[in-house]
Amino acid sequence: MTPPPIDPAPLPDLQNRDRTLSDRAYERILAKIMEGEFSVGEKLPAEHDLSRQLGVSRPVLRTALKQLRNDNVIVSKQGSGSFVNRRPEGGLMDFAPVGSIADIQSTFEFREALEGKAAALAATRRSDAELARLRAILDEWDMSNNSGNLGVSADEDFHAVICSASRNQYFMAARVSMRTNILAGMNLTITLTVNDPEERIKRVKAEHMAIFEAIAAKDPDAAGAAMRAHIDASRNRVFEGS
Repeated sequence: MTPPPIDPAPLPDLQNRDRTLSDRAYERILAKIMEGEFSVGEKLPAEHDLSRQLGVSRPVLRTALKQLRNDNVIVSKQGSGSFVNRRPEGGLMDFAPVGSIADIQSTFEFREALEGKAAALAATRRSDAELARLRAILDEWDMSNNSGNLGVSADEDFHAVICSASRNQYFMAARVSMRTNILAGMNLTITLTVNDPEERIKRVKAEHMAIFEAIAAKDPDAAGAAMRAHIDASRNRVFEGS
C-alpha cells in the first residue's frame, strides 16, 4: 500500500523575519537618539560596530538605516558615514512605546497609497450628501480643537467617509482591518500637534481643507495629491524636531 504523501515543511518566511529584525534595529537606534546617546550632529558608529552592538546582520542594519534616512532622522554623507540629523518629537516615546513606532510608520505608508486613490475616486463618485457630511465633520473637528479636544473621532470619520465615497468596498474593508493601527497613528500625530504652536494646527486644518475642496470640485488628481500630501505630512510630524 502506497503511503499517503507527506506535505513539505513550510519554508521559513525570511523576508518577514528580516523585516522584524530591521524594525527592531530601527527602533533601538531611534531610542538611542531620543535618549541622547547619539546627539544631533553626531556620527553614528561604523556599520560593523553598530551591527555588532545591536546583534543584527549588516543587511538588516542597512534596512533600518534606510528607514531612518527616509524619516529624516539621520543623513548619510558619502565617504563619511551616517550622522544624526534631528531628534524626533520630545513627546514621541510618551505616546508610542518603542516596539510600535515601526508599525505606525508602515501604516502611514500603506494609508498614503490606499487613501490617496480612494480620495481620487471619491472626487468623481461622491454624492452631495457625502460632501455635506465631510463639511460637517470639518466643522466638528475645528470645534474640537478650539475646545481642547483632540478630535480623533472626527478625523477618523473624515477619512472613513472618503473611503466610503470611493464606491469601492475593498478600500473600506482594508481600512477597517487596520483601524487599530490607524487610530494609534492619529492619536499620536494629533496629540503631538496639539502640544505644538498654533501654526502647526493651522497646517493640519489647511491639509484637510485642501482635500475637501478638491473633492467638492470633483478634481480627482488634486484630491489624490492632497490626501497623499496630508498623510505624508502627518507621518513627518511624528519625527519633527522638538
